[in-house]
Amino acid sequence: MKQCIENPNEVKWTEFWQEKLKNKEDKGKDWDKAAEGFQKRAKKDDYQESLFSKLILNENDTVLDLGCGEGSITLPLAKKVKKVTGVDSSPKMLELLNKRAQEENINNVETVLKPLEEITFEEIGSHDVVLASRSLNGIIPIEETLKTIDRIANKYVFITLFGPENWKIEEEFNEYIGKENKHFPSHNYLFNILFNMGIYANVERLDFKSYRNYNSIEEAMDNGKFRLDLLNESEKEKLKEYLEKILTKNPETGKLYNKKDKADWVLLWWVK
Repeated sequence: MKQCIENPNEVKWTEFWQEKLKNKEDKGKDWDKAAEGFQKRAKKDDYQESLFSKLILNENDTVLDLGCGEGSITLPLAKKVKKVTGVDSSPKMLELLNKRAQEENINNVETVLKPLEEITFEEIGSHDVVLASRSLNGIIPIEETLKTIDRIANKYVFITLFGPENWKIEEEFNEYIGKENKHFPSHNYLFNILFNMGIYANVERLDFKSYRNYNSIEEAMDNGKFRLDLLNESEKEKLKEYLEKILTKNPETGKLYNKKDKADWVLLWWVK
């Protein structure tokens, strides 16, 4: 006999989120190793433009950027506000961010080396806006992290998570080699976790117009999404074979692309 849930608000969404992540063998990543190529990969789509069109900022704001990486969002953000504090667990990412800030003569960025789920209000203090851009998907203590984020923010919180179409060609490749797809928890989990916390978030799907494009098959393989470090040599050969089948050369640019290889991110945000 099926168990009947009388009150949907009693569904333990936090436990579902955590269970989903426990089954993800590739949730961890060596971000120090990925740092050098991250900026280049970040330019493959119009994520920054789409995200910035949704953020509510003014020049006097202080912003906390969680999971700031090498600064692909942090540094453009710093040009729009009073101060940005970037938090990341990768020393190499922060090293590159600080180097770029110096090169671009940006002096209103402060960095904190720490896993974002370990930050506290006492350490970080209050900020007008908290941004967690593409950084919460793999966080296991999600409810505690969200409580801290909400406490830190004075005005707004903005979070982006994977959209349903974000992993299209990667999922099809797994099917091609007979490997099970194990997904990150989707944005509706987070929406319901927030709802049960008494936070009623707005949900928007960011609008992307461009497809990712590559100069070669090798560049497409090394786009950061296929996790080459988790593939054996046979699977890498199959990946090359698969990409040769699905990628098309644009006659105008000479670059390789596939219409399914397009960014898809969902924005959740709320007013304090």
